[in-house]
Amino acid sequence: MYFGYRQTLEWCSSVRALVSDHPAVTSGLVDVFVLPSFPLLVPVFAIFDGTPVAVGAQDLHWEDRGAFTGEVSGTTLADLGCRYVEVGHSERRILFGESNAEVALKVEAALRNGLCPIVCIGEEVRTPPASATRICLDLLDAALSRLGSGELDGPVIVAYEPLWAIGGEEPASSRHISDVCGHLKSALQAARPGATNRVIYGGSAGPGLLESLAGNVDGLFLGRRVHDPADLGKVLDEVAARS
Repeated sequence: MYFGYRQTLEWCSSVRALVSDHPAVTSGLVDVFVLPSFPLLVPVFAIFDGTPVAVGAQDLHWEDRGAFTGEVSGTTLADLGCRYVEVGHSERRILFGESNAEVALKVEAALRNGLCPIVCIGEEVRTPPASATRICLDLLDAALSRLGSGELDGPVIVAYEPLWAIGGEEPASSRHISDVCGHLKSALQAARPGATNRVIYGGSAGPGLLESLAGNVDGLFLGRRVHDPADLGKVLDEVAARS
């Protein structure tokens, strides 16, 4: 909720110009998605029409229809053309009391409607990688607990965001990120075999981070560090340089 209507559209227009001919995107090395607030979805779709950029939402309700004033269903998001939806962000959990059970319901609702859930998990306080991994694996198990044994197809993206790093001056250390994300990738693939699952890192992610991470991290979940579209361009440049 940092950008208003016009600023969001200006940012998206700048991103469109940036990615339209960037080799990291045109070659297929990078999948780019943006998650604007609900009222901006339709105009943002128009801006990215005909580009490789996918659009998704920041949340959804766990029911597909009913008396839930102010909420938005996965059915509506899918009808709009969304491909992704964020689930269980730490701000939803802390500010609005969203529980593990509600996160699991939302993950189920996303897949039921053909959306790829971006499941946000992370430890609250700074702790060594081993204990952070245990906490995050428990959160992942809870988030996937309603999916059963393959009744709902489709990939899942896990966004590892240690709460203590969000909004900080710097992200977690490269070793910490790689260790935790490596265990999350193994657990996610075991739980969702056959799907193109990914683990990405948020938590003050920005330019200069990707090149220090090993293959355990599939991408970055970028927030305030790319409010200037030029910084997104720097991240894409890093990907192109690694290829």
